Amino acid sequence: MATAAATRTNWRGGGRSPFNVEYGKLMMWYFLMSDAFTFGAFLIAYGTIRFSQNFWPNPNDVFNAFPGTGHASLPLAFVSLMTFILILSSVTMVLAVHEGHHNNKKGVVKWLAWTIVGGFAFLACQAWEWTHLLTGDYAVLNGNTIDIMAQTTASNPWGPRVEAAQLNSALQNTSHDVLVTLVSGQHHDLGHAQLAAMSDEKLRSMLNVAELHVREQGPKAFGSFFYGITGFHGFHVFSGVMINIAMLIMTQRNVFEKRGHYLMIEKAGLYWHFVDLVWVFVFLCFYLI
Repeated sequence: MATAAATRTNWRGGGRSPFNVEYGKLMMWYFLMSDAFTFGAFLIAYGTIRFSQNFWPNPNDVFNAFPGTGHASLPLAFVSLMTFILILSSVTMVLAVHEGHHNNKKGVVKWLAWTIVGGFAFLACQAWEWTHLLTGDYAVLNGNTIDIMAQTTASNPWGPRVEAAQLNSALQNTSHDVLVTLVSGQHHDLGHAQLAAMSDEKLRSMLNVAELHVREQGPKAFGSFFYGITGFHGFHVFSGVMINIAMLIMTQRNVFEKRGHYLMIEKAGLYWHFVDLVWVFVFLCFYLI
């Protein structure tokens, strides 16, 4: 009779009930669901503002730099590297969880360490990208003169391209320092001091207007959304790295071996995979569309 009663409690006779979930894992799923709503709200707001504008910056123009390549234009190459690093760290997290299921302490330590390395590498890449944009020198038409500005939350140099005829007029009113910056972008063999000593007329004559990438100012909302959403995601990556470091320390101190299971590693893995999944949507919205 006891056997028959136990059989009747099985989920449709097919084994353990899917509702029989460990409490901590269920709470992690609740947290991730609420966090997904937060990211979803941010991305929906971004999409609403973006498609209400007549012009929006082209990702191929904004994200075309790569460390160590100088002025070479490599659209989306660096963010592709960032994405590859994050996906690879997700693979190492899967391997860490797999080793935990087999109670293999050495395997968990090994793959958790590589996951942490991948997380720090992604954060380092994001720091370089932000620094490059925040400190960049981009030529922008401001009235009837040309100014130099960076990409910040208050300024956006990625507006529509300016025609050559309008540039010729604006160059006549452009300051000496800006002319030096423009010429140095086309004549990399000349030093700043050497260019600064030249007259404005000489500097203008050295400029190839057809190759000048001067734009109008673009919508300021771009910078606010970009730094806000990618920064929020970066905070999640940093939090995940800290969690994984804590899991690594606990593993090395045999906390999970004494418990007889590595369920905490699996919960940390859920969070890490969520962070990776969110990046796919951030990558799609900001870098591809």
